[in-house]
Amino acid sequence: MIFSCAKCKVVRKICRTPEGKGPQNCPTVNEQAAVDEAMSEYGSPDIMEFARMASVQEGECYANRDQKPYVLHPVKPRIVEIIEFAQKMDYRKLGLAFCGGLTNEAGIVVGILEKHDFQVVNVSCKVGGVAKEKIGVKDSEKINIGSHESMCNPIGQALILNRAETDFNVLLGLCVGHDSLFLKYIQAPTTVLAVKDRVTAHNPLAAIYTANSYYARLKGLAFGSDEEMKARLIAGK
Repeated sequence: MIFSCAKCKVVRKICRTPEGKGPQNCPTVNEQAAVDEAMSEYGSPDIMEFARMASVQEGECYANRDQKPYVLHPVKPRIVEIIEFAQKMDYRKLGLAFCGGLTNEAGIVVGILEKHDFQVVNVSCKVGGVAKEKIGVKDSEKINIGSHESMCNPIGQALILNRAETDFNVLLGLCVGHDSLFLKYIQAPTTVLAVKDRVTAHNPLAAIYTANSYYARLKGLAFGSDEEMKARLIAGK
């Protein structure tokens, strides 16, 4: 069965209220075994406390919750959430894995975290200075053709933070795929401050929010090489 919560049209959803309902392909209705298995994982004291604090942090991100009827009033940016959650969990040593293209932003983040008495082990994606050819990248596939180009090394970032025995890690601007490798190899819990999006100043939802206007082409554009894109534009497609 293919589950698709994103397309659920039920108003009173069973995942939101006990009196709710779900469509035929509702995972809440059809995957009780998975829910039970998940709840058994939450039964571990460490996992339960982590999940509890995450939910407490979620609630604290809204102001005036005692007012009825309640209108959502968010008040905390994500960097504040990260600081407060780490404090709740009594984490002292944080890891920051960042994209070299966001070195300035990483410096600001480190400064903010240090102001809150965290020790911050921070590692750039280019750690090791290993040439892209080492992983089979051709010269024609580089950003700067004809020049040395260091590969992004998310596994190296993860292993260095593992060796430092960080309590909690933060991802800042890693590329698609590189972030996946980091998450595969990192040991401590990890959150994301921001992801890489070169076009939207690292705000990828900008393209989603405008998918019915400026980015409508996302719904019909077949992606390809620069030459293929240019040919489609000339053809008016």
